[in-house]
This record gives sequence, structure tokens and C-alpha cells, in this order.
Amino acid sequence: MADALKDSPIKAVQVEALVVMKLINHAAKTFPTVATGSLVGMESLDQPGLLEVTSCFPFPNVDVPASDDHRDNHHNNNHKDLAAAAPRAKANLAYQNEMIKFLREVNVDANNIGWYTSTSMGNFINLNTIENQFFYQKDPNEKAIALVHDVSRSSQGSLSLRAYRLSPAFVAAYKEGKFTTDNLQKSGLRYHDILIEIPVTIHNSHLLTSLLHQLPSDAPKEELSFPPNLAALLQDPNTPEPPFFPNYDSLDLAIDPFLEKTCDLLLESIENHHTELNNHQYYQRSLAREQAKITAWQQKRKAENAARTASKQPLLPEDEWQRLFKLPQEPSRLETLLNSRQVEQYARQVDGFTAGVTTKMFAVKNNLLPGES
Repeated sequence: MADALKDSPIKAVQVEALVVMKLINHAAKTFPTVATGSLVGMESLDQPGLLEVTSCFPFPNVDVPASDDHRDNHHNNNHKDLAAAAPRAKANLAYQNEMIKFLREVNVDANNIGWYTSTSMGNFINLNTIENQFFYQKDPNEKAIALVHDVSRSSQGSLSLRAYRLSPAFVAAYKEGKFTTDNLQKSGLRYHDILIEIPVTIHNSHLLTSLLHQLPSDAPKEELSFPPNLAALLQDPNTPEPPFFPNYDSLDLAIDPFLEKTCDLLLESIENHHTELNNHQYYQRSLAREQAKITAWQQKRKAENAARTASKQPLLPEDEWQRLFKLPQEPSRLETLLNSRQVEQYARQVDGFTAGVTTKMFAVKNNLLPGES
């Protein structure tokens, strides 16, 4: 990650706490539909390479007409696709420009610095995300980021907020639009090189930090007793003492449902990856068959021309195979790259959850498998 950040004009992202609260609120209201919006801020003048996100606003909801029962699934998928593609929609671009103009009138940072999106179970590496970020990052010097908030991961008790940019190598390849095997081998582009993760920090104002440290507590209703010793004076009265009874929650052997769902999505991504590989193998077999036909036709034409030369007849053209035969077009390898990157994302999530579960399973191994020593 450090090597990738060297080529990025943005080295770190600082997000205001109010922006985080707005983003979480928007994602919670629209869940399970993808929530998207625009980010506003500026680059820090004191620290070059630090992008400050000071405000945000959501894009309007996408209205899809009602449908029959047998078409509900199709319309739901269409609704999700429209919501995911909202950052580059023409209507939302006009809305974004209008909002930025209003923000400028009230002396708020009015520089668009990217967009945000919500996701579930880390499933955000797809063509919509790539196209949205490429739309904001067309210019290599454009300092735009994609802020990704994982609703499912955050519901487990820890905030999941990550910032990404497209790597310069991937932007150049995407502009060219040729994700063939030869081009990927020449450029050396791999699935690791699609996205660059930028470190994110959450910033509170000095007034808010002071307020958090000075929140008043309820006055004691009973007479306070004198401290028994000097150590008691150093202890914070607002900090509860640890209970004397043990906590058995950490011994629960139930596997986290988030881990189970992530494993299911991981298997689904691997199946999609195998499907893409099968499509590419089918293309290679079709190409080999057509090339064999072309070779046989060329050998036959050479034999005919040799016979015509012996009989002093005009030769037949040997390049007619380009008109008679049509080579199959190689499918794009972009979906394979995205699937590989998504598999890596799921693998990282599984790795982060398996440490605690594996420790518990090893601890009770003899009880679960009494026959083994």
C-alpha cells in the first residue's frame, strides 16, 4: 500500500465527524439499496497531500415505476443498478452543481472532491464503482476519492469507512479500453493494481472535543464517603469498577453470522471467476478451430497455385481467407480482474474474523473430537 501511495497525489483523507454521521444516516435509511452522494471539501494548505472532507449531500432517490409480481426481481435489480450509477447520471450532475453553488453562497467549502457509496458485506468492487470513480478521476491530476461505508460491518460494533482511488496504471488501461491478454501482459496490470486505499482519519472540532471531555454527570444524591487510600483519589469516579463474576460471552462457540455470509459471498465470487475462465477457454478453443481452418485453406490455396504455375495459369489470391473466415473476438478481461479483486476483499474479511473463532475451536477440540489426542 505504501508503494501505491507514492504515485497518488492524495496521501491521506481527513473526514469531519458531521460528514460521517450524515453518511451513516443516509446509508441506514436506504439499506439495502445502495446510498450514494457527493463529497465536498478541499486539499489542506498546511499539509500537501491531505484531503479534507468537510461536507456532503446525498443524491436524489431513484424512482422506478411499479411492476407486476413476476417482474419484481428484474425491477429490483434495475433499481439497484440505477442507484449505484447515480453519481454519473446527468440529472444528478446538474443537482450537484446547483448544490455546490448554494454551498458557496453560505461560505462552505464548495469544491467537489469525490463521491461516497454504501455497501453490504464488502461487496462494492464492481463495474459501477469503477465507472463512477473513473468519471470523477478522468484527469490524472484530479484529486477525487471514493468513500465506502460498509453498513453490515459497521453493525457489528466497529465503523467501516474506507477511501479509495483508481491507480494510474488502471486509469490508463481503462482509457484505452482494451483488457485483452496481450495488453495486460505488456502493461503488467494485475488485480492488486485496480484500487489504491487511502488512510482515513475522523476529525472533530476543538469545541466538540472539549464538549465531549466536559459532559456533566449527574450530581450524587447520597453523601460521599471519604476515600480509603491515596489510590482511590486517582481513580475516575465515572469509571465503573470491574465485576467480580467472570464474563462468559467470550466463550460462546457460535460462529459470527457475518463470517458465514462472507464465506457464502466468497464462494459465489469464486464461481463467477470460474465462469469467466470457462468463457475465456471457450474463446481459445474457438480461435484454435478457426486458425486450423485458415491454415488448411492456405495450404490448399498454395497447392492450387503451384498447379496453376505448372500449367501457366494466373495465380489465385492467397489473402482471401480474411474475407472468408472471421476470427472470434477476445472477451474483455476486466470482469476477471474485478472478480479477483473482490475475492481478495472477501478473503481479507474472513481473515479478520477467523482469529477468534479458530482459537475457541482449538480450545474445545478434545471435547468435539474425543477420539483424537
